[in-house]
Amino acid sequence: MTKPSVLFVCVHNAGRSQMAAGFLRHLAGDRIEVRSAGSMPADQINPVAVEAMAELGIDITAETPKVLTTEAVQASDVVITMGCGDACPFYPGKRYEDWKLDDPAGQGLEAVRPIRDDIRSRIAQLVDELV
Repeated sequence: MTKPSVLFVCVHNAGRSQMAAGFLRHLAGDRIEVRSAGSMPADQINPVAVEAMAELGIDITAETPKVLTTEAVQASDVVITMGCGDACPFYPGKRYEDWKLDDPAGQGLEAVRPIRDDIRSRIAQLVDELV
């Protein structure tokens, strides 16, 4: 069986989708291919998201926001959107989930921790389903 592939999409690809990708890489190792992208990528990853992940020993400092491409969607088995609405392309035969999560942009660490923890529990469930 081929390795499943997951694409996380949010508007800026700087917070939620980067944390989700970091958790999936951490929890699934090389058993799942991980991608993330944004419909309007930011210049850099949200430093508070980086700090929140570092608290759990997950380093996402090397990641950069990437623009969402149709190729990334087509190459993924599961597409998880986080507040990007109609900007996300839809292809038949893909599994789509829309995770309702607060945007960590402009928020402090105290506000980002619960978002991070919500993402972690969703990722743990996703790993159980895919591997």
